[in-house]
Amino acid sequence: MKIECGPWSRTCAGVTRRNFLKVGTLAGMGLTLPELVRLREAAAAGPAARKPANVIFLFLDGGPSHLETFDMKPDAPAEIRGEFKPIETNVSGIRICEHLPKTAKVMDLFAILRSVSHNDSNHSAGNHFMTTGQPTPIPVGCGSSVSYHPSMGSFAAHERQVAKGLPPYVNLGSAMRSGGPNFLGPAYAPLVVDGYPQSDAFRVKDVSLPSGIDQARLDARRGLLSQLDRLQRVKEAVNDPAGAIDTYSAKAYDLVTSAEAKAAFDMKKEDEKTREMYGRKSYIGQSFLLARRLVEAGVPWVTMHWGGWDHHFNIFNDMKKMLPELDTAYAALLTDLKQRGLMDNTVVVLLGEMGRTPKINAGPGRDHWGPGMSIAIAGAGIPGGTIIGQTEADGSVPAERPLTPQDLACTLFHKMGVDYRKEFVNELGRPLQMVSGGEVIKELA
Repeated sequence: MKIECGPWSRTCAGVTRRNFLKVGTLAGMGLTLPELVRLREAAAAGPAARKPANVIFLFLDGGPSHLETFDMKPDAPAEIRGEFKPIETNVSGIRICEHLPKTAKVMDLFAILRSVSHNDSNHSAGNHFMTTGQPTPIPVGCGSSVSYHPSMGSFAAHERQVAKGLPPYVNLGSAMRSGGPNFLGPAYAPLVVDGYPQSDAFRVKDVSLPSGIDQARLDARRGLLSQLDRLQRVKEAVNDPAGAIDTYSAKAYDLVTSAEAKAAFDMKKEDEKTREMYGRKSYIGQSFLLARRLVEAGVPWVTMHWGGWDHHFNIFNDMKKMLPELDTAYAALLTDLKQRGLMDNTVVVLLGEMGRTPKINAGPGRDHWGPGMSIAIAGAGIPGGTIIGQTEADGSVPAERPLTPQDLACTLFHKMGVDYRKEFVNELGRPLQMVSGGEVIKELA
């Protein structure tokens, strides 16, 4: 319903504001005056009044090819267009890869950024850029793990409150190269969950009591440690390291005894039909489902780390195996979030650290390419069925609306209700902004 705010404006139904406020008109339209006031205030407040979103950060490590997924070039020469064909989606005029048929059916739920670009065409630097929103200050080796700036997940953990016992930042899969807290400190590192959620034996060791330790025994041990601490230590220093240890111990205790955390990680509580929709035997599918469970429970930032997308060789055979698994899991996640009413307060971003070269090599494969890449993004008011930007005819660089990793970071923090220009002081005493440069992507705001 469109509610105009001008003094005598007409609604889309042609009713003037004066008549719209008459009690008889309200009753005829099934609205009470308080409901009208609520709707008008929500309309006047606009997107800024939206509930702060949680983020599911689906990271395809290695650099997935945009030319084989969301930015196909069917009219380009064979050495550029590759083997795959584009298919129609449920949004007229938008086509994506033939190996993403389920995703094509939910195109109306997400947008594609086709003009994201940066100059860090190696894994470590690109990973750092896309994970933190900041480039590395010096060249780094392609295989190293680097942390020159806190990850977006760590900033989210620092800025957002969570219910007692819930982790604010979770990393599913192996730990990200640049997913750590840097100068924010270890309290804002992710809880890394590297088990197999598709297994009936799946359990998260950090939210489960060890075998042979029951709740009463854990409480007794905690009480004894507290008494020993009081006897053996006098805390006078403001920055006493022992105090920090106490803080971490308290958080660990809250996590291991939290009913909310146990419930969020307990995959057995999930409906079997839903598990089948994601891919019951798929590690990726069940990890995507676990990510949904976590944001539903109130975790502000969940990263899902999926490696293996560095296709210098055998790109077409490998992607024929990997894309169907991605297709099932991604389409299920968006559908599930929508059905549960979670899309309004969840951002789902699907990305890697870079794209791939326009020209196919002899592998056959595509090599590293930061100057052109695609990102899929959904939720929290982001208009689905939208394409933002485009690359040149060969997929090399943006032809219009160039976007940066900083733009993405600003947008994600904006959706989370976080001040992305906030300043912090690092371990060297230097003031640093959460994101330096970039702007919120206006088409997504």
